[in-house]
Amino acid sequence: MIKIWLLLMIMSTPNQPSVKYMATLYQTEDICMQAKESYMQAFEAKSQEYKDKAKTDAFCVPFDSFPIKGLPLQTGA
Repeated sequence: MIKIWLLLMIMSTPNQPSVKYMATLYQTEDICMQAKESYMQAFEAKSQEYKDKAKTDAFCVPFDSFPIKGLPLQTGA
């Protein structure tokens, strides 16, 4: 087993029956946290009108996984 980090980004907008989400895998918590900060900064750079119509948050979630083809192996985790 290896530990991976899942960046889960969730967005809610008015008059929609559900929330939208997207997830991306990262090899380390540090890389995931950097991606989260970048995502949140990009949202904050949007216009106030946009931010009034959409709410978002992001979470870095640790996850034990079988090795994933294409994801470099990590050591010491």
